Amino acid sequence: MSIKRILYSLLTSILLVLAGVAGYGYFLLDEHLPGTPAVDANTGGQVARGAYLARAGNCMGCHTMRGGDAYAGGRVIQSEFGNFLTPNITADVNYGIGAWSAEDFWQALHNGKSKDGRMLYPAFPFANYSQITRTDSDALFAYFKTVKPVARENQPHDLRFPYNQRILLAFWRALYFRPGVYQNNTQQTTEWNRGAYLVNGLAHCSACHSSRNVLGANGGSHDLSGGALPMVNWYAPSLLAQDEAGVLHWQPAQLQALLKTGVSQHSVASGPMAEVVAGSLQYLTATDIAAMGTYLQALPVSKTAAADMLDKALKAPELGKEQMAMLMQQGASLYKTHCADCHGANGSGVASIYPALASNRAVQMQNATNPLRIILAGGFAPATEANPRPYGMPPFGPVLSDAEVAIVLSYVRNAWGNQASVITAAEVNRYRTAPLD
Repeated sequence: MSIKRILYSLLTSILLVLAGVAGYGYFLLDEHLPGTPAVDANTGGQVARGAYLARAGNCMGCHTMRGGDAYAGGRVIQSEFGNFLTPNITADVNYGIGAWSAEDFWQALHNGKSKDGRMLYPAFPFANYSQITRTDSDALFAYFKTVKPVARENQPHDLRFPYNQRILLAFWRALYFRPGVYQNNTQQTTEWNRGAYLVNGLAHCSACHSSRNVLGANGGSHDLSGGALPMVNWYAPSLLAQDEAGVLHWQPAQLQALLKTGVSQHSVASGPMAEVVAGSLQYLTATDIAAMGTYLQALPVSKTAAADMLDKALKAPELGKEQMAMLMQQGASLYKTHCADCHGANGSGVASIYPALASNRAVQMQNATNPLRIILAGGFAPATEANPRPYGMPPFGPVLSDAEVAIVLSYVRNAWGNQASVITAAEVNRYRTAPLD
């Protein structure tokens, strides 16, 4: 056999394998067939249920641009692959989903495909939404059919090559996506299962609270190990690690207060999490909030991975005893001038108003993104029904230099028994021009 024929056979085999993988990715089937969708004779009740579920999924948060009509799309979701522009999901027949059927809507949520069969990008968290039951999917669709139609044309995503080649999504799906409605764990309580259904499915917490590989895939809908939100420059801490945002030892009432109101006795939701509380979690029933808390507190405990060689190289070298003493002296002076009036001279804060900084995991995490952002741009708790006038922290970016921010944060990270690495002016400067949206 000639070399030419061998190469031709090899190429043909490779192409057949690739076609098979792509076909598998496109035509993925659910291991657990959803069964016949339940029909709710009370249409009004079904719509009300759908409205509640839309809140739980925070659909408006992505599908409404700033100052725009509800659910009319157009919000830009920045990513390392380019910009995704969210679609119109109002009841408009031409540009929204007014011409869709309940089956079309189910295919989008459950299988990640649009009405015309196009594969959807996983910026739409269908890997989480696939767990939603058909009954809940139909309730959501019944609600969206009542949303005021808005004739706003959808804009194409602005993605870099090769990510703008939608056909390649078939390979992504084959590697990272398996459709499947949530199956109750019979070894757990009803409350735990409800919490798992919300946290891993409808609320899609893993969409933020997980690290992702170079193709934008995480460890699955249950992956809550924490991860950076690179283009918006926030860090979603691990919900498993006790030195980050693990809640194993919290009082259930305090965790429920944080989820429902954005403020607990010792913590405040800020940044993207404040948006989630304001637009979604505050509207959930006490029963669902408690279920989410039960599930989160039952998660297995893990340790934060040690800094890799690159992180260590970017960090400031450890200071000598005299240098550290001088930094702490300078930091104490800055803290007294700018921070002590609210957070207290001893970092104790004011319960449910100004968070304590002493023993605060958020300011001691290996990843210092969030405290840096809050110092520079301000920190604002969400306005909720239970806390309509939250206290906020003003931005100090216009007042303090990069070096001063580094010194005062390094002081906070090492005062009152806290222990963490020092921060450099170069690290601060990375976040000075971070986007506010």
